[in-house]
Amino acid sequence: MRASRLLSVLLLLQNRGRMTAEELAAELEVSVRTVYRDIDALSAAGVPVFADRGRGGGYQLLGGYRTRLTGLSEGEAQALALAGLPVAAAELGLGTVLAAAQLKLYAALPEELRSRAAEVAERFYLDVPGWHRGIERLERLADVAEAVWQSRRIRVRYRRWDDSAVERTLDPLGLVLKAGTWYLAARCDGSERTYRVSRIDELTDTGEGFTRPGGFDLAAYWRDWSEQFERRLYPGTALVRLSPLGRALVPVYLGSVGARALERTGTEPDESGWSRVELPVEPGAPALGELLHFGPELHVLEPAELREQVAEAVRKMGALYG
Repeated sequence: MRASRLLSVLLLLQNRGRMTAEELAAELEVSVRTVYRDIDALSAAGVPVFADRGRGGGYQLLGGYRTRLTGLSEGEAQALALAGLPVAAAELGLGTVLAAAQLKLYAALPEELRSRAAEVAERFYLDVPGWHRGIERLERLADVAEAVWQSRRIRVRYRRWDDSAVERTLDPLGLVLKAGTWYLAARCDGSERTYRVSRIDELTDTGEGFTRPGGFDLAAYWRDWSEQFERRLYPGTALVRLSPLGRALVPVYLGSVGARALERTGTEPDESGWSRVELPVEPGAPALGELLHFGPELHVLEPAELREQVAEAVRKMGALYG
């Protein structure tokens, strides 16, 4: 562990130039006293590191010194695949490994490319979770990820949508991060299925390996599963009229499903600016709630039963508010 930290100190000084003991300690999440000991160890090993005393001082390498110890470990190479997703890397237990891999990558770059890479990091940031979402409990994510990496069969206790629990033996094939939520693609009883990682309450390694199915494409599987999920989630349609504001609200209230419906079925606005659209709706009461979100910017035309439900809800609301 200390050898890895010493290398991180060396690479930090090589990449960033002069750094104070406090800055190194904050970067490495250790005490300042530990930094002092690490600097002494580097000096004893022949690394030309020296200290500038006084205000604005710090540690730096003798001009022109560069280490060539930039080979990536297996874990660091895996972590680099998540270089643009620091939150995801941290949730997978790869946060510190990713930081070490990035340091080695920067050290191996020529000066011009290294400065450009730093500029990109300063100007762009990816925040994965969606708005208005609570933080999920992800106690088993690191264990699931390890099983995926190692192709190890696992046994899980899983909470379904109705909060009932089931036992499943899974061959974990891949992890997907969708709008801040982690999903596991796994083979169970001979077919591929999808599980929400936050609903895995217990996980046991069976001690068995498995052979990944030939030709399995995680991205293609996720696209197909997502389309099927949307069809199950929105099995019906409602013919509605939308005002200009209503059309703008469709992606807000119905997401990408509504946006696609607007693009595919929306008519040209009439003289008053309203247009007709076939919107996907959930079954039963959820459909009523979704359409009431739009208020007076949406007018239900069909089906007649849903139109009457919306009208009745509006009448009750009017009576409630006088």
